[in-house]
Amino acid sequence: MAALGRAASCQTGVTQWITACSGLLQAATVQGQCRRMLHGVFQHPSAKDSLQPSEEKVSAFTRIIEALGFTGPLKYSRWKIKVAALRMYTCCVEKTDYEEFFSRCHMPDTLNSWFLVAQLHVWMCLVRMRQEGRTGKYMCRYIVHCMWEDIEQRGKLMGMNSVALKEDMRSMVENFYAALFGYDEGILSDDHVLAAALWRNLFNKNCEDPRHLELLVEYVRKQVQHLDALSGEELLLTGEVSWRPLVEDNARSILKPLSPVYNDEGL
Repeated sequence: MAALGRAASCQTGVTQWITACSGLLQAATVQGQCRRMLHGVFQHPSAKDSLQPSEEKVSAFTRIIEALGFTGPLKYSRWKIKVAALRMYTCCVEKTDYEEFFSRCHMPDTLNSWFLVAQLHVWMCLVRMRQEGRTGKYMCRYIVHCMWEDIEQRGKLMGMNSVALKEDMRSMVENFYAALFGYDEGILSDDHVLAAALWRNLFNKNCEDPRHLELLVEYVRKQVQHLDALSGEELLLTGEVSWRPLVEDNARSILKPLSPVYNDEGL
């Protein structure tokens, strides 16, 4: 009887321990969901990358600490990822011909127009890096961080009043959130949806020439596919990206494979 009593007591203790752990996991999950809702700009989900890559296995401990808002172990050091993120953002700024965008799309040469073109290229980088699992999503956070730091510095160099700059940046943040969702929906849908997203976000609903929308839709499609062809390992380590020209003779060459050519004998 004493042995049975000790066994029952032991079983009760184990049951209580399992119940406590389950409660901890549930609480961590709820907290993680709240944090992801509050920080959506840094880990913005889309239908394309809502699930982690199947080859990336994450331990239960890592899931718990990330649900609590901490960063678990990554594929590369955080310092290397931050440097690569800064370089990738720099490529969005320095390797883009903004004057050509302003000229061909009839956009005013202002800080806001510069931001709209920059955020389009930043979004394309975010789409690409979110495909690289947890490490890529961590890199996305610092790409966005670099963008806001750069915009604030540019506003100060332009002599903008601190109050006006703060208001403009608040508006830019709201537009950026909306643009992320709109562009994601557009890239996963047909050209009509993508054109509508560009009309709302890039042109501020002020585009009367459909040829401008057609040009930008083609540009986004070819750039996203161009980025998909780049090595994920190199992007995580270097952050170096290149951009195809806004206008080129054979712009759809990367979108559709060339039709096979047969000789007279059908070979």
